[in-house]
Amino acid sequence: MTDTVFRRVLIKLSGEVLAGEKGFGIDTKAISKISEEIRDIYELGIQLALVIGGGNIFRGVSGSAEGLDRASGDYMGMLATVINSLALQNAFENRSIPTRVLTALEMHQVAEPYIRRRAIRHLEKKRVVIFAGGTGNPYFSSDTAAALRAMEIGAEAILKATKVDGVYDSDPFLNKDAVKFDRLTYLDYLNKNCKVMDSTAISLCMDNHLPVLIFSLTVPNNIKRVLLGAKVGTIIEE
Repeated sequence: MTDTVFRRVLIKLSGEVLAGEKGFGIDTKAISKISEEIRDIYELGIQLALVIGGGNIFRGVSGSAEGLDRASGDYMGMLATVINSLALQNAFENRSIPTRVLTALEMHQVAEPYIRRRAIRHLEKKRVVIFAGGTGNPYFSSDTAAALRAMEIGAEAILKATKVDGVYDSDPFLNKDAVKFDRLTYLDYLNKNCKVMDSTAISLCMDNHLPVLIFSLTVPNNIKRVLLGAKVGTIIEE
């Protein structure tokens, strides 16, 4: 087994990465690409948990901006994360990766209810665990759900794989002169009002000394490189 930086991690994926080039819904090519990378990581022997957003299907904040009740919109977004989680589970198991979906919203026909000790036991049995349904409560993002679950299972880091290759001082898609940070403290991140990860999630990580690594999923094998200790993206820590 190859030596890795971490023994147990939680990977946070934005729902948009499942949409691929389609920009909406679930793209089978995008899921296949992610699944191949997860299989490579799984073979390293790392205990692996995931949280996936639901923005490719429905985003509660956007719904409330258009007049939908915020709580109702957030519950709809939570259901979208369950759809994404089941799609990932199917793709993983097609590649012989044992996977369990645990959801904060009870739906026994499709997923197990979230129970902390059960999740840890699955990880110890070398199963990939996907946490769906957010925190089970409205007004909290999937980033916050990722931070909460990571702390509950004793993860050593959160790996946020997104569209950008780290944290910048401004939007790199709008400003070609934007400067990327290789490292930030939690307070630096909060004071700069960065938007790559939810401020509530970062505050939770700060209170519990949990490092966050933010990097691009568009670069092949980036997740594996991070786990093997390569300097990729931006790290947020003490």
